[in-house]
Amino acid sequence: MMGRISAKTGLIALLGNPVKHSKSPQMHNLAFEHLGLDYAYLAFEVKEDQLREAVLGLKSLGAIGFNVTMPYKQSVIPFLDELTEEARLCEAVNTVKNDRGRLMGYNTDGMGFVMALHEEGVKIKGRKFSIIGAGGAAKSIVIRLAMEGASEIALFNRSEKSAMHLAQVIRDNVPDCRIHWHEIEMETMKRECGESEALIHTTNLGMGGRIDESAITDSGVFHKDLLVADIIYAPPKTKLLEMAEKSGCRIMNGLGMIIGQGALAFQIWTGKEMPIALVKKTLIRE
Repeated sequence: MMGRISAKTGLIALLGNPVKHSKSPQMHNLAFEHLGLDYAYLAFEVKEDQLREAVLGLKSLGAIGFNVTMPYKQSVIPFLDELTEEARLCEAVNTVKNDRGRLMGYNTDGMGFVMALHEEGVKIKGRKFSIIGAGGAAKSIVIRLAMEGASEIALFNRSEKSAMHLAQVIRDNVPDCRIHWHEIEMETMKRECGESEALIHTTNLGMGGRIDESAITDSGVFHKDLLVADIIYAPPKTKLLEMAEKSGCRIMNGLGMIIGQGALAFQIWTGKEMPIALVKKTLIRE
């Protein structure tokens, strides 16, 4: 990549903390090089009290745009000029475009996940989905599923407050989609998943220090027609996905969502389509 950087090379960045684990620089720089685009993507680990200066610095430097990752997807919003409708509903931004000094905030997470579902042959319009979790990732996925025409969403979460807030966002903005909250309880989950197209897990159970944990403790929740998805991609197969696979379910980890949201951001910045097949092949190989 270094051989192609010039004084005209456009800067695109990632802001977050931590960022050293991120696949985004590899993914975007591979795509830039493959398409012969004169851009470079760099990751910057930013402290919370430096976020405003980092955003204004990228704006002053004329950066093409940037991604925002945890824990700044909400706290970046006051430093932006405008939000898309989806970002406004999600109350979170993961992609920013610098349009001649005006910063526009997008949220591509939900649509990135939907793209991965489509790749697995999952239909959304008129279908029911069960979701575990009600945090930022769950919110973007639930909102996008509702916008794509899902008929019903069963939301499982320990905290009633965050779940009911998300449910109210859907009722106020996408009233054709029915949504209801449940505690994480296996008998209820069996009933709801029995009618669902997919079960989608959005918490951190199954990664890091919780690698041996699963939100599902009873394999009776699974049935052969259920797709089980986990937004975690490291490890590539969580305990939840191992249980689901043993029960005969199709499974999907979070790599497709990472690539999908990145492909949408890539198009926002460059106006070009990311070579998704090449990117996916490279990330899987590694």
